Amino acid sequence: MKTINYYNIMKLLVFILAITLMSFSCKHQQPENKVAFDNKVEEMENMVPKLQKDTLFVFEEYKANQLPQDWSQFFTGRGDGTDWKIVNENGNKVLAQLSSDNPNYHFNGIVFDEFITKNVKLTVKMKAISGKKDQGGGFVWRYIDKDNYYVVRANPLEDNVVLYKVVDGDRSDLTVLGKNGGYGVDVERLGQNWNTLSVKVIDDLFTVYLNDKEIFQVKDQTFVNQGKVGLWTKADAVSYFDDFKIEKLK
Repeated sequence: MKTINYYNIMKLLVFILAITLMSFSCKHQQPENKVAFDNKVEEMENMVPKLQKDTLFVFEEYKANQLPQDWSQFFTGRGDGTDWKIVNENGNKVLAQLSSDNPNYHFNGIVFDEFITKNVKLTVKMKAISGKKDQGGGFVWRYIDKDNYYVVRANPLEDNVVLYKVVDGDRSDLTVLGKNGGYGVDVERLGQNWNTLSVKVIDDLFTVYLNDKEIFQVKDQTFVNQGKVGLWTKADAVSYFDDFKIEKLK
């Protein structure tokens, strides 16, 4: 009677599982429609950015109660729309996301149309106004279209900061370097106060800062080309943004 070698069977099963996981990972690493995606990247690469130096948007030059000129709003996921406008807050103009009735899997975004970059440092002052499903917000960068970009956000409801990629409209969080699992990082209470969020993007390394303190790093190579930059909130989060600084890095 032939003896069954269970050790070799287990090795084979582990090998098959590893190959399957690698295949799954590669499939989801890049957008599915590669040709259409590459065409959008090429079109964006041919764009001549108007910003040639570091720029600080204080939003005072824009008209109140309107979408700022040279910016485009978008949304990813479910729901009907988004509502970005310049508003007055105690005599100071800020950029606000005002839509307050969107479903949970709905991402409100806005990008500056006259600038693209690969490596950049983004800084903004952010204030959570309201939201039962979500609050706060953050940045988008290497934005190709409404379904493909990176995002990092700070959430006062959860008191954490998380970095994601959005590929074909599917958002997934990215693993923090040096951290075994988990979901972003927990932070001190954010509240409904002004907090300063920053991200430094250099090639595949993203460094995140909160109130001038480095809190974590992430490495990822999903989007390696230039793209637009902008701001982001989720679901019903009404948020104010001010002093949005763009520093182009080599």
